[in-house]
Formats: sequence, structure tokens, C-alpha cells
Amino acid sequence: MSGQLATVHPIRLDQTTAGDALAALERALAPARSSLAEKSRKAYLRWPAEFVAWPGLAHYPDAFLDQDGAEAAVKAWRRHLMTDRKPKLGPSAVNQALVAVTLMYDLIRITIDTDRVRMPKAGAPKALTHIQERAVRRAADDRGARDAAIIALLLGSGARVAECARLDVDDVAVTAQTGEVRLFGKGDQPRVVTLVGKAPAKLSAWRREHPGGPKLWVGQRGPMTAEGITKVVVAAGRAAGIPWLGPHTLRHTYATRLRQGGVDIAEIQAALGHAFIETSARYFRASADEVRAAIEKALDY
Repeated sequence: MSGQLATVHPIRLDQTTAGDALAALERALAPARSSLAEKSRKAYLRWPAEFVAWPGLAHYPDAFLDQDGAEAAVKAWRRHLMTDRKPKLGPSAVNQALVAVTLMYDLIRITIDTDRVRMPKAGAPKALTHIQERAVRRAADDRGARDAAIIALLLGSGARVAECARLDVDDVAVTAQTGEVRLFGKGDQPRVVTLVGKAPAKLSAWRREHPGGPKLWVGQRGPMTAEGITKVVVAAGRAAGIPWLGPHTLRHTYATRLRQGGVDIAEIQAALGHAFIETSARYFRASADEVRAAIEKALDY
């Protein structure tokens, strides 16, 4: 979560309440005063509201009066999020919650220092095997030209599902063999990705079947949303015997194929639209399958 926040006037600490803190946050994050994306803005508001509504906060009467009281309350809430909250939160969600609550305290001039939850350094994100990828493509083909084109574009561009849903007909330029797609990523940052493999042909087939516009993807009820595209991917996954498949797995698969093909990290960063190269670096960690294959090869003597 990032963005430019509006400045608010400090509140007298000897009169501060939880309601005052939330009100300060809501004023600072009002759409007219903040450049945060709507999803981030809602997250910044949701977690502090949950913190204030947490019954355990009653044990910390100084939670909004001084730094010691605030830090004690937030540390206790952190333990609650990690152990007692239902549904259980993962490390990234806990850290997001702590960032949001820290911002709320910053707005009432209380600076707190609470340790973030350590993120496990796992292997590369889960991607489809080549056999699974072929099965998903076949399942999508069986569902028709549109679904085949959606799967081919996601596998051939690494697009996020929201980027895919946003596409206009004019954002795609294809021939039978080659093509490009213009994607608009986070912060409306555009990037152009070259389409290779099956994507140009599948998109051409869909364009012939549906020559209208302006939106590239349409269903019985009009332009498709990100939710509609997700349903297409899930349905293809189930038909292929991969019930856990989602759009982001296709993005991971695209990035993994690039890495396996020798594409360097900076080029992968550009193709995926990552703001930080550290995010792209995940694909250069060995996956569990790769480690197992390497061990089997090394010990096969």
C-alpha cells in the first residue's frame, strides 16, 4: 500500500479516543485528499476499524494517549491476529494490518514501533507443469474461441486478471503468428508485451468470431469483469483436473517459462510490470520440484 496522504492537524493526546483516531484516518483517506488506489484505501480503513472494535483493546486504557500504551495494545493485537483471529491470517495480511494501524497512530502524532511478521522465504511461486499447461489449454479450447483466447493471453503475457479484463480491442495487435498487447498495470502504468506461441492465433480466432468492440472480452451480459475471467480460468482448471487453478497461477507460469528460457531478471520485471525487482527475484528461487529433480540427477550414479 502506497500513495500520497493528506496532512491532518494534530489532536491533543490527553483528549484522544479511538473514535478520534479513526475519524482522523477517514479524513486523511477521503478520495478527494488521497491518491491511494481504492483497494488500498479500503484496506487502510478496514484494519484500524477492526483494531478499534477488538474486545481485547479494553485492557489497554492508554492505547490512544501515549506511545507506551499504543505499542502495548498493538503488540497484543498482533498476537491476536497470529493466534486467535478467525479466519486465520497469513503473514502478509498481518503485516498489512500493522501498517494500516501504524498509519492511524501517525495521524494522531503517536509513533509506534512494532515488529512485522517474518515472511517465509519459500521457493518460486507455484506454476503449472508443462503437462498441466497443455491440459488447461485443451480444456479451454473445448470451451470455445473466447475462453481459449483468454487462457492463451494469460499464459502468453503474464497479465494480471484485472489487466486482462480491462483490455479493449484496440489494445491488442495480432497476426496469425505474432502480436502485442498493451496492458495497464497498477497505477495505470502501461506496458507493451510481445505475444508469442499460441496467443496470437487464439486471439485472431476470437476476433474473427467477435469483430465488435470496444471491449475485447464479452459474455452474454456484456463486457466481462475480472470475476468473469476468473470463472473462465477456474472452469478450465477443473476440466483439466486442476481444481486449484486461478489466474495468478497462469501469471506465475508465464514468468517461470521466461526464467526457464534464460530471460534475465530485469526483462521479467518489465514484462510483469513489477515495481520492484525483488518481486521478480522470486522466480529465480528453485522450486521444490526443481530441487527434487536436481537431487535425483546428482544421486543417480
